[in-house]
Amino acid sequence: MTSTSAAGNIKKTLHQDLAKIGRFSECVLLNYPNSCNVGDHLIWLGEVFYLTDICGTKIKYTAAELSDFSAKEMEKQAGKSPIIFHGGGNLGDLWGVHQEFREYIISQYCDRPIVIMPQSIYFASAENLKQAAKIFNFHPDLTLFVREQRSYEIALKHFVNCQIFKAPDIAFQLADTPYLNSYNIEPESSILYHCRYDAELNQSFSDAPIFTLPNLLAYDWISLHLDYWYLRELMLNNLQLSPNAMQISPVSMQIRGANFMEWILRQLQQTFDAHAVKLDSLYNPKMHRTSLGMMHCGIYQFKPHRMVITNRLHGHILCVLLDIPHIFLANSYYKNESFYENWTHQVPFCRFVKNSSDILPVAQELMENYCQS
Repeated sequence: MTSTSAAGNIKKTLHQDLAKIGRFSECVLLNYPNSCNVGDHLIWLGEVFYLTDICGTKIKYTAAELSDFSAKEMEKQAGKSPIIFHGGGNLGDLWGVHQEFREYIISQYCDRPIVIMPQSIYFASAENLKQAAKIFNFHPDLTLFVREQRSYEIALKHFVNCQIFKAPDIAFQLADTPYLNSYNIEPESSILYHCRYDAELNQSFSDAPIFTLPNLLAYDWISLHLDYWYLRELMLNNLQLSPNAMQISPVSMQIRGANFMEWILRQLQQTFDAHAVKLDSLYNPKMHRTSLGMMHCGIYQFKPHRMVITNRLHGHILCVLLDIPHIFLANSYYKNESFYENWTHQVPFCRFVKNSSDILPVAQELMENYCQS
């Protein structure tokens, strides 16, 4: 099984599961990721392309959070169209601003269907879970998709008045598409340790012997080190980039950082523009163009390496989409392991690791069997 067929099979399952939504001619799509987290933008693009390409749905209004949400504008643009919420890993109290927005909308708009795209659920506080359940269960037509078994069990137990379905992460909508196939980058000898250091970091890996591996580079998403609004302006102003941006290799760029997005966009200017034409027909195309650029940023960060070690779920998913051998590490709660057990445990060039002592032998095995010499 190749990564393309593995990702393609998961995509087929995704379509079968999401078909339970039904078909809407128009919709509202909320909770756009106003950040440089590549994973959230992969999810957003998966949602946009699923709705437009598979469902034929027109996205009539979008907003990121309560601060930029306009009830008046939504009613003007979309009337009483169904509301669809961005998927991901923020249904719970670990990332409160997203849950606050979600609960507000669900409580205010009981007059139309609401769908939450595949999410992972995690509440540290029983009281916060109780509050969310009260709001969710009051809505007469709320459909919640969860993307792994542990979240599915929580949803069935607490969100008893909602329609609950399990489905893969919607970033798999990008599998086997031209959005991923316009790259001609040969892997170098380096290994990327792609590590998050936020609330989802599993502290048991803090003393892992990862840094003894040869040719190791350690970075979270490179885009997180850059200014979101600066990148947004680059992508919206006809890609007016500095001419010397093409002189830098992808790997060396990762230790220089400042012009990384400029380099990416210059390499992909023609491809990017071709894809962006479609996005420009949607409501607020600036949002979608920015997400496309973020996806390119992640791809250009990963492709130059012969192997990746990641504790981010979308680091893992991007490796599956791009055919990159990788080690997938546990995060601070069950999300990563549960997702792997549900959907990606049969991907041959991936290994899930829960114990830091297993990293070096697993890395050696992957390099011997799947990495180019």
